[in-house]
Amino acid sequence: MERPAWAPRSIDISVPSVSRIYDYYLGGSHNFEVDREAARKAMEFMPGLPKIMQANRAFMRRAVRFAAGEGITQFLDIGSGIPTFGNVHEVAQAAVPGARVVYVDHDPVAVAHSQAVLAGDDDVDVVAADLRKPQDILSSPPVHRLIDLNRPVALLLVAILHFVEDADDPYSAVAELREALAPGSLLILTHASYEGIPLPAERARGAVDVYKDIRNPLIMRSRDEIARFFEGYDMVEPGLVLMPRWRPDSAPEDEDPYAFSGFAGVGRTA
Repeated sequence: MERPAWAPRSIDISVPSVSRIYDYYLGGSHNFEVDREAARKAMEFMPGLPKIMQANRAFMRRAVRFAAGEGITQFLDIGSGIPTFGNVHEVAQAAVPGARVVYVDHDPVAVAHSQAVLAGDDDVDVVAADLRKPQDILSSPPVHRLIDLNRPVALLLVAILHFVEDADDPYSAVAELREALAPGSLLILTHASYEGIPLPAERARGAVDVYKDIRNPLIMRSRDEIARFFEGYDMVEPGLVLMPRWRPDSAPEDEDPYAFSGFAGVGRTA
């Protein structure tokens, strides 16, 4: 397999990556055949996976614009993946010129490509770190340079927590990040769930098993389990809802049924 120029020498391009599979679903070009093969296997069980990812991105853009409208000018996006058109810094800076953004991911391809895309923008940076180790993120030089934790921050955990198993205690990681944020900060979150998927759960589990097979288990939590991530936050209306129903730009009824496969919400620290 030929290694593209943008792929770091340190990565094994024969192993699928969640962020590159996500890139493929969104129509991106920074993925390998091994990623596309895994994506196609998952789509055999759940053909609407690209629609789900598009709904995630659409919610993210609406939530970032909402945060900017609330006066927030700094954004910490953990599990950011590979930057594609309409990513956080583009949406935030269009709404608030000079908005500062730090992307965080543990995938070397996502980090390397982010560095290439963001070169020359002094208001945006990327950190190679893992959500499960919040202090590594908070103490990183890019966060120190760009994020003032004494002022409100928009913390994005979009389509990331469902890749953190209960054994790794994602609730504690999210709580640790919350404790570091100033009052008035926002948590912007999406999470996969069997609730809302327009398929029998046993068929959807086939797609979940594909992620398990590539050693990136997909943890499908209930609405109540997802709501626990917002402990310590006041929910912004309309609360924790299926993704197209969070402050939609158009009638949710016009959305593809697969777009409702997962929950989205925004919470504010007191």
